[in-house]
Amino acid sequence: MKTIQHRFNNIIGQLEGSKKMLTDNERDCFAVLTQLKAVRSATASLMDKILEIEFNRCLVGSKPAGKDKIEKIFKEIIKNK
Repeated sequence: MKTIQHRFNNIIGQLEGSKKMLTDNERDCFAVLTQLKAVRSATASLMDKILEIEFNRCLVGSKPAGKDKIEKIFKEIIKNK
């Protein structure tokens, strides 16, 4: 199971690799796009994981009325993702 820190490090590595590819005149035409697509996917996965963790954390100890508000906020965040 990847930790949040591990996921961040992977994304940073992918972005650094993409940046480095842009300076290479001999690069594969689709390599940067493929790498950036992987970054987008990894970022979406990271966001899903953080949303899950934060949603559960915010609900613990919340009053019933507060839970509805928290759920509404998180649903709005997910919808705009």
